[in-house]
Amino acid sequence: MPINLTILGSGSAVPVLHRGVTAQYLNFNERRILIDCGEGTQLQMRKFKVKFQRIQMIFISHLHGDHYFGIFGLLTSMSLWGRTQELAIYGPPELEEIIRHNFKLAQVYLSYQLNFYPVDVKEKTRIFEDNSIEVFAFPLKHRIKCHGFLFQEKEKEYRVNPEKIEKYKLSLTEILSAKRGEDVKRINVTLPFKDLVFPKEKLKSYAYCTDTKFYTKLPDWIKGADLLYHEATFTQEHLDRAKATGHSTAAQAAEIASQAQVGQLLLGHFSSRYKNIDPLLEEAKSIFPSVSCVKDGDVFIVN
Repeated sequence: MPINLTILGSGSAVPVLHRGVTAQYLNFNERRILIDCGEGTQLQMRKFKVKFQRIQMIFISHLHGDHYFGIFGLLTSMSLWGRTQELAIYGPPELEEIIRHNFKLAQVYLSYQLNFYPVDVKEKTRIFEDNSIEVFAFPLKHRIKCHGFLFQEKEKEYRVNPEKIEKYKLSLTEILSAKRGEDVKRINVTLPFKDLVFPKEKLKSYAYCTDTKFYTKLPDWIKGADLLYHEATFTQEHLDRAKATGHSTAAQAAEIASQAQVGQLLLGHFSSRYKNIDPLLEEAKSIFPSVSCVKDGDVFIVN
């Protein structure tokens, strides 16, 4: 199954007419995931035809408003539209108190259950897994505590070649052994499992690195990701401003992508000072050629 990523907001700090603040919708092996939820996210979902009632999990990177102020309206709208499915929220430990206190004061009673999972890690740590995907969180270097996320396909069993099943008259027990990567041992012969199975496909992955300074640990944590989103709030011309605010330049994002040997780099979280983002793109391309500057509504697919 493909990774399907929709950019709902590509800007930073405040929404502007042509660029919303941070939010992304990720369909990964049919897991429907919202990553960050800046102001106006539900309107962006309607604009770009994302069905928010299908969301199963929300991941919030940190508690700056341009990354979570939209969650109150979104959760309320889900209830007004009759949602009954439980919703999982992964984010800063304080987020649950903020949401529940807000709803208590406003006397908002949701029609569905919220399940909160606090994220507060010092190294790359797995925070979710099921039979298809796993999600890792890792710290970023921002002005307040902030986390990035790696969404990764789980290791699968081998697929046994039907022609080999017929050729060697494999029993069910032998088929299961080959699927686990075990040689099939018979009385007079051993059948190497690699001769019985198809090669495994590369596991797909998506890394999300929002608000952060240049951080040398990131390449090890996201090594080989198919798709990397890395904030690029400024160009190198405004490097001092990037350092002061806990952000990265396009060149620094490209350096992380190069060191991590990712497949494709997506730049976003642009400062509103840039009406034209071509300078950020050119700056990054001089270091890492496979790069795009995202726009609201862009869709990226990894097959």
